[in-house]
Amino acid sequence: MTLTTQHASAADLKRIASNYTTATQVIDKRIIICAGTGCVANGSLALRDALQRALKKANLSVTLTIKHEKHEPTDVHLSKSGCQGFCQMGPLVHIEPAGISYVKVRPDDADDIIEHTIRNGHIVKRLLYTKANGATCVGPAEIPFYNQQTRVVLANCMIEPSSIAEYIARDGYRGAEHAFAQLTPEAVCAVVSDAGLRGRGGGGFPTGKKWELTLANAADKEYVICNGDEGDPGAFMDRSVMEGNPHAVIEGMMIAARAIEADEGYVYVRAEYPLAVERMSHAVSAAEAEGILGDNCFGSGRGFTLHVMEGAGAFVCGEETALIASIEGKRGMPRPKPPFPAESGLWGKPTLINNVETLASIPTIIRNGADAYKALGTTSSPGTKTFALTGHVGNTGLIEVPFGTTLRTIVDDIGGGVRDNDGHTTNGTFKAVQIGGPSGGCLTPAMLDTPLDFDNLRTLGAMVGSGGLVVMNQQTCMVQIAKFFMEFTQVESCGKCVPCREGTKQMLALLTDICEGRATVETLNLLEKTAQVVQLSSLCGLGKTAPNPVLSTLRHFREEYEVHVVDRLCPAGQCSALAMPEIDPELCTGCTLCARKCPTDCISGERKEPHVIDTDNCIRCGACADACRKNAVSGF
Repeated sequence: MTLTTQHASAADLKRIASNYTTATQVIDKRIIICAGTGCVANGSLALRDALQRALKKANLSVTLTIKHEKHEPTDVHLSKSGCQGFCQMGPLVHIEPAGISYVKVRPDDADDIIEHTIRNGHIVKRLLYTKANGATCVGPAEIPFYNQQTRVVLANCMIEPSSIAEYIARDGYRGAEHAFAQLTPEAVCAVVSDAGLRGRGGGGFPTGKKWELTLANAADKEYVICNGDEGDPGAFMDRSVMEGNPHAVIEGMMIAARAIEADEGYVYVRAEYPLAVERMSHAVSAAEAEGILGDNCFGSGRGFTLHVMEGAGAFVCGEETALIASIEGKRGMPRPKPPFPAESGLWGKPTLINNVETLASIPTIIRNGADAYKALGTTSSPGTKTFALTGHVGNTGLIEVPFGTTLRTIVDDIGGGVRDNDGHTTNGTFKAVQIGGPSGGCLTPAMLDTPLDFDNLRTLGAMVGSGGLVVMNQQTCMVQIAKFFMEFTQVESCGKCVPCREGTKQMLALLTDICEGRATVETLNLLEKTAQVVQLSSLCGLGKTAPNPVLSTLRHFREEYEVHVVDRLCPAGQCSALAMPEIDPELCTGCTLCARKCPTDCISGERKEPHVIDTDNCIRCGACADACRKNAVSGF
């Protein structure tokens, strides 16, 4: 709708919400199709088209967009949503008011859904989620992946991302209106400080304190920046929030702007996130059209202008000073601090930078109060945290849990248990979780019952980071994991400082030597010393945290490193240069040539029967492989 005034007011928000609610009351059913990046890549938009065709064939009226100026009765509202979380089971379809959730839905299933569920109220059982015991789950309340979560930031990811009216109908922009119309900047900062919100970008710095420091450096111009440059391997939390709940990010930025008296802001999004860029841009335009963003926010006399900017694809631009340089049109490289951005940031002006999840948490705090927010989480880490759960686990996807939730709850209850490399559930084979991506560390079986929060993880030598959780089973080589993350950070180093530029290169070379059988015990000592130097002397957070996966795996899995360098073996069998030698029984003809050539007599077997290598006594000379005419011997 188009407002008759130049700016939105509390009455306007109430009217938009009322009109939207009235319009939905004359709609019989709603089909919500997940349109997060994962499900879109898996064909959810083709599914949406198929459902639309099936509705038309069934002579059912359908609306794709709620036109809240009209209140015409409609059979079905066919809408999209952001990421519904259960990415592994996509495309996902949720049906209201029945509360039915279908998984792995294909366009060919559209006719059955419309005929059986929409027309006749029956359930298409084959499309329900099935638990390991064979029981089917009708809706999220019955699915373990969902019913163990507490969704706050992700709660609105079920709404139509392009509908500002639906966001407003769910109390959207009430917090921003309250902040602009009724609170002073100091009061806004005080509420956020009292709530105990800590930055969700990884460091966990108290958000309210950061705001207060920026407000204290008042100037003729201040800026707010949303850091959406999420680049950790295996992390997609911020992307999903921007795609599914963009107005919460905008509202959080508006409240932050009020807190530091800024009148301009930037949403900095990775160029690799085109859907997030599109939906954030649409949301900004919608907020401007409704008079929410503009020169006179909620009649306060203060304006706020918001820009959406695509990043250049550099991981280092997640560091705040490098991000600022990128916005200014310079190469994204960090600079020494102080001065901090709160003092001298974008174009030399005081600048507040928070990540997507931090800002999306703000509206709930202002709307419901600090005490309600502190009711979740722990004393030192209030609220909830989103995690991207991936790796060797039964259920992968986007989750949100209160701080203080144990790793065991996440892996076993929400994740459905650890799986082997073939995808079979293998409870008891959990080896580690890499938390926090290239900046984080490993958590071991001994830590499964530790409540996860900022302080506990720091004590364990790990960190929350952006929120990536990669679960690993016993078939995982921890040296390879450290090498994988070091390859990433070495490539992503901007090269400005010598410790990071050269140190990550040397650590990668040492890890490569370990994986390829060229290392000694001294290599391990040199690797550890190099990692400590890089950690202490690098300029920015990328370099300072790049050694974390190396130091963490050395601390918890040093014996595995030692087996690599002393015994020249990879216990997990993942380093091809150190693979356990073996004879393929399918290829072995029992000719005995290998046994006759073996200098340690570690090959046994009857003539014309498959032979076996005693790996404990094998000296890996390769004589057997050279002698075999059938290429049945491997591992050399």
